Amino acid sequence: TSVVQRLMDQWFLKITAFADLLLDDLNLLAGWPERVKIMQRNWIGKSEGAELYFTVEGQPSKTIAVFTTRPDTVFGVSYLVLAPENPLVQELTTRECSGSVKDYIEQAIHKTELERLVTEKVKTGVFIGSNVINPFNGAIVPIWVSDYVLMSYGTGAVMGVPAHDERDFEFAKAFKLPVKEVISPTGQPSTKLLAAYLEPGVMIHSGQFDGLASNTAKQQIIDWAVKNQAGSPATQYRLRDWLISRQRYWGCPIPLIHCQRCGVVPVSENELPIELPIAGVELTGFGSSPLARQESWVNVTCSQCGTAARRETDTMDTFIDSSWYFLRYTDAENCQTPFSLDKVNYWMPIDQYVGGIEHAILHLLYARFFTKALSALGLVNCHEPFANLLSQGMVTKYSPTSGRTEKMSKSRGNVVGTTDFFKRYGADAARLFTLFAAPPAQELEWSEEGAIGQFRFLGRLWRLVTDFVDKGLMEPEPIIDNTTHLDLSGKLLLRLTHKTIKAVTKDLSPECYGFNTAIARSMELVNALYKYLAEKTVSNKLVLSQSEKNLVSWSIKNLLLLLAPMAPHITEELWHRSGCAKNLNDSIHISPWPQYEDLLTLDEQIELVLQVNGKVVSKVTAARGLTQMQAQQLALDDSKIQGKINGQSVHKIIVVPDKLVNVVI
Repeated sequence: TSVVQRLMDQWFLKITAFADLLLDDLNLLAGWPERVKIMQRNWIGKSEGAELYFTVEGQPSKTIAVFTTRPDTVFGVSYLVLAPENPLVQELTTRECSGSVKDYIEQAIHKTELERLVTEKVKTGVFIGSNVINPFNGAIVPIWVSDYVLMSYGTGAVMGVPAHDERDFEFAKAFKLPVKEVISPTGQPSTKLLAAYLEPGVMIHSGQFDGLASNTAKQQIIDWAVKNQAGSPATQYRLRDWLISRQRYWGCPIPLIHCQRCGVVPVSENELPIELPIAGVELTGFGSSPLARQESWVNVTCSQCGTAARRETDTMDTFIDSSWYFLRYTDAENCQTPFSLDKVNYWMPIDQYVGGIEHAILHLLYARFFTKALSALGLVNCHEPFANLLSQGMVTKYSPTSGRTEKMSKSRGNVVGTTDFFKRYGADAARLFTLFAAPPAQELEWSEEGAIGQFRFLGRLWRLVTDFVDKGLMEPEPIIDNTTHLDLSGKLLLRLTHKTIKAVTKDLSPECYGFNTAIARSMELVNALYKYLAEKTVSNKLVLSQSEKNLVSWSIKNLLLLLAPMAPHITEELWHRSGCAKNLNDSIHISPWPQYEDLLTLDEQIELVLQVNGKVVSKVTAARGLTQMQAQQLALDDSKIQGKINGQSVHKIIVVPDKLVNVVI
C-alpha cells in the first residue's frame, strides 16, 4: 500500500524540555551497559553550533535561518536547500519553476523518512527560482528543494557547503554546482578536491578569518554574526517531542474534549477512566479513527460550560502505559491514586531491570522521561527509574531456506514449540541451554542438539544423587568438622566444592550475571563427584567412611542449591528425594544459600613467577605460603635464573608472597 505523509493536528508530550537532563544523567547510570547509553545519546543528538540568517534576494525583510554545526564553513556556501515540507518553498518558488517544484514535492511525500536519509541514494532536488544573499561575503546563492533535508530537524533549511560535507559534495556533483574550498589542511588551496574535506584545518578564502585555525574561527564567526545581526549561537537536538496520537480504535482514549466555546478541555476527573464503545464499531482500515464515527460516544457536554462538545477521537501510544507501569507495581491495588507517595518512594528506583536492546531508545528513554516529569511534579523522589540494566541478547535460529541465522520471532514463523520440547526433555533442559549457550547480554543461536546435551547432563545429575540415596549413603544433615581423616582425593573434592560455591556465588551476582560459567562450574563438580565415587568403589562396591559419606552428602547438597536458580524443577525433586527437605513444604528455593570458607578455596600449589631486573625468566610450581627466605632460595636455585645472573652480583631480591620473585642484578 502506498504511504503518503500529510500534516495532521495531533497530541505530543514535550520530552524535548527534558533533553539536557536525559542526556546529562546518563553519566550517573553506572549500572547501565555503555552501548545503551551511547544509543540514547545519539538519539537525543545534541548538536551545538549557530543559526545563520540568509536574506532573500530582492526581499530585504525576508530571511531564512539555517542551523549549522560548522559556521567555519560559511564562506564556502554555494547553495541553500529547503525541506519539501518547508512553507517557504511555496512562498519563494517562482512561476517558471512551480511545475517542477510541485512534481518534486509530490514524489517526496511518498518517501519515508528513512528512505530520504539513506546516504547511498542518489541525491535529488530542483531549483525553486529564488536566491539568498550570504551575509558574510555578499555572494548570491540559489535556493533548492531536496528531500535529504527534513523539516523536523533544525529549521528545515540547510546551507550547502560541498567542499566540506559529503552529502553536499554529492549534491553539487549531481547538479554541477560550485565547490568552494574554505578550509585546508595546510593553509594552501587544493588543485582539485576529489572528496569533501571534513577535518579541522586552516581557514582560506574566508575574508578576515583567513589563516585562523578552523576550530578557533568557529566562535569568532558566531561572534561576528551576533554583532552584525546575521546569526546567533544555537543548540539543536535530534530528539523530537513525543507524538502520542494514534488514529485507531484499540487504545487508551486521550481524555480531552473539544468545545467551540472553551476550546480544548480536560474531561472531568469523575469520568475517568474513559471506556471505549463496544457496539457497532467498524474497523475498515480507511479514513480517520473508527471512534470518530461513533456519534453517541463522540458527542458529549463540555465539562466547563455545559454546551455541546466532541470527544478527542485519537487514542494514546501504547508506550504511555509501559512508561510508568513499574510505578504502579509498587501500589497495584490502590483504587484512589496511581500510587501512594510513601510506597513509590520506598520502592523506587528499581534495583535491577532486564530488557531487550531494542528498547534502548524508545521504552527506556520514555520511562526515564516519565520518571523525570513525575519528579518535577513532586510525585516521586527518584530521578531515574532503573539503577541497573541488563540488556539480554536475541535468540537466533538457523534457517535452511535463507542459509543464515535469523532472529527467532513469531512473524518469521521460526519459533520453537516449547510444549513439545518440554514434554520430551523438560523445561530445565531448555533453561540450562539458553543460560549456558552464551552470556545473557550476547546473542545465542538455538540448537536442539545443545538443549539435548543439557538434558543428558541433568540425567547424570539425577543418577548421581538417586544412586547415592538408594544406597542409603546420603546424610541429609552432613557434618564437615574434621577433615584430617580425609585422604588427598577427599581434600581435593572438599576444596573444589568450596571453590565452586565461591565462584558460582560471584557468577550469579548482579556484577557478573555469568550464568553460563555458573553452569560450567556445576558440571565440573558433578564430574569430580563421579570420579571420587569411582575411586572409592572396590569390586563394584562403594566403600566410604563416615567422614567420606558426610563429604559427598555435603557436596551434593550444595550442588543442588547452586543449580536451583537455573534448574528449579529437578533440584526441587532431588532435594526431597535426598531427604534434605524437612517436610513437604520445605522447598529448596527458600533454603539458605551455601557458604564457603575462603581459606579452603586456595590451592596448595601455586605458580611462582621468577624475574631478573623485572623481566620474566621462568615460572615454577611451588607450595603456597613459602617464607621470604624460601622463595628467595627457590629463585636462586633455578637454572634459568642462574644463567641470567652469570656471576654478576645480586643487588637485592624482591618477593611478592605467592606471586613472584624479582632478582635485581
